Amino acid sequence: MGPLAQVGLLVVGTLSSLYLTVIVLRFLFQVAKADFYNPFSQAIVKATNPILIPLRKIIPGFYGIDFSSIVFALLFHWLVIQVMAFIVGASILNPITAITWSAIGLISLVINIYFYGMIVMIIASWIAPASHNPILMLIRQIVDPITAPFRKIIPPMGGLDITPIFVFLALQVCRIMISAIADKTLLPASIVLGI
Repeated sequence: MGPLAQVGLLVVGTLSSLYLTVIVLRFLFQVAKADFYNPFSQAIVKATNPILIPLRKIIPGFYGIDFSSIVFALLFHWLVIQVMAFIVGASILNPITAITWSAIGLISLVINIYFYGMIVMIIASWIAPASHNPILMLIRQIVDPITAPFRKIIPPMGGLDITPIFVFLALQVCRIMISAIADKTLLPASIVLGI
């Protein structure tokens, strides 16, 4: 692969992964019922509304789940995979293969968002436990739905909350399973985010 192809992969990969993260965060904010009026969530809404508003007319949401965000993320990632394949000189990929790779990549991205969100929350609990920073509040709102089931099972021990250990363990199990599926679908690690 020549230097121009490497530059193309770098630029497309970086910009697309940033925007894909924004789309996935929009979906996770809605699932977690995060604060819509938070300045950070407003920025994400503004970045995704131009596509999602028309898409919602075709794909409605059900039970509070915004399926248009999922479809948009899948299609966007599918397009990125096709563009990256073109940059490396491959032919257009089979659409079913590309959508499968896209779904695997999105699941991996969600796992990474939760993983790094947990790390940020742990560090923030040591440094600024009572912080009202808008970004920290949103991260807390996203992470709470996955920590709540563990907190019901594992009570705090002497004021120490050990549920993050079990959340990290569950996320690592999910990562291993997704990596195994990616290997079976012959998914190139350089094409899909987070793997």
